[in-house]
Amino acid sequence: MQLPLILKPIAVGAIAVSMGIIGCTQQTGLNAQAEPNIAQTTQTAPPAGQTEQREPDVPYVPTPQEVVDEMLKLAKVQKGDVLYDLGSGDGRIPITAVREYGVKRAVGIDINPERIEEANENAKKAGVSDRVQFLNQDLFKSNFSEASVVTLYLLPDINVKLRPQLFKQLKPGTRIVSHDFDMGEWKPERTVQVQGPNRTHTLYYWVVPEKPPANLQG
Repeated sequence: MQLPLILKPIAVGAIAVSMGIIGCTQQTGLNAQAEPNIAQTTQTAPPAGQTEQREPDVPYVPTPQEVVDEMLKLAKVQKGDVLYDLGSGDGRIPITAVREYGVKRAVGIDINPERIEEANENAKKAGVSDRVQFLNQDLFKSNFSEASVVTLYLLPDINVKLRPQLFKQLKPGTRIVSHDFDMGEWKPERTVQVQGPNRTHTLYYWVVPEKPPANLQG
């Protein structure tokens, strides 16, 4: 995603679809012209690897590749890592992590099924489908506990809302890199400025502690 560093209220609202937070309701199988019947009103469970989605609010805007590379360098990704990208969009972070940095496995989570389809196609073109997986899920219903590295590009309030889940699921020592937005009272260990094609981006880096402070877990 790409936003000016100094956000106006209307610009802030234009971020989060790629992150898988503000979602999308799938409407396959619905036909307004069909006659009502029992099948049309029956609730069915979403396919494996998916959760029920919410209505999308804003368009997806990709993170510049220059920023992707710096995020992965800041996270010090390596061959043994399992990377989770929370709000994976077109899949460029997981794909780059596997193809260019040799991580063991990468998983992208996005609430928009169109982005999942696009990401899978991009992974296929890059020849990394065997080590990259994309899940059409709501982040707040997702399990990313196997991650050794987490990347994200979410709104500030979503970061803070997600923070207790990160502490609950992730192992101590897990590295987290956020594009442009911090995590409130959880102060980053490093902050890096990256020059993109149109503006300067800020990256934040944390390591999950052995015992997170109680005030950060709520």
